[in-house]
Amino acid sequence: MTKLDSLRRVLLPCFTTTKNHLTTSPPHQNRHPSPSPSHTPPRPSKAMVICTLFGHRHGHVWFAVQDNHLNPTILLQLSIPTHTLLQQLNSGLVRLALECHTPPDSDLRSCPLRSIPMWTLYCNGRKVGFAVGKKVTEPVRVMLKSVQSSTVGAGVIPSFGFGVDSGVDQAEGGELIYMRGYYEWIVGGPDSESFHLVDLDGCLGQGQGQDLSIFLMRTRGPFF
Repeated sequence: MTKLDSLRRVLLPCFTTTKNHLTTSPPHQNRHPSPSPSHTPPRPSKAMVICTLFGHRHGHVWFAVQDNHLNPTILLQLSIPTHTLLQQLNSGLVRLALECHTPPDSDLRSCPLRSIPMWTLYCNGRKVGFAVGKKVTEPVRVMLKSVQSSTVGAGVIPSFGFGVDSGVDQAEGGELIYMRGYYEWIVGGPDSESFHLVDLDGCLGQGQGQDLSIFLMRTRGPFF
């Protein structure tokens, strides 16, 4: 069985699943804070967003976050190969952690997490390379528009010109593998956000429940 067959076996039962409602606004803080905020730590805020993992079969994975059905608010290129991520997904447990260490004099200490240009990438606790923030190009917009009618699903689609400027991806022949679903977006504070795949019925893992989470974390120096 090929890796693509494994992807379809695990994920395609949900290809036609469609949700009718989506929280499209970013998460907000509690509107009725405690009278003594110094003694009560703020609770993390939550919202539902649609996220899409995609990439050429022998290329690298991209991650797009959409809190509406238009342009992604976060677009990252991950150095983890697509086939490696598929292998990890077949194991049923994937934790992708993106970390950015900022020294005291860095401008990255105060910018929004989504504006950080480069991250160190870990998969299930093992360092696997880097993640780089990318601008949304027209091929990415067209590709995401082509799958917007399916809020939960996986499959193979044309690349719509995506990756033509990448030697590795260009050799792939114009097809993209994608996996798309609802994620719970949790903002823990200015230095931490996370995205957790929502698979309440277990349909993404044949009744087991697909366990996939992506974490963005900023740590503050000094370095030693």
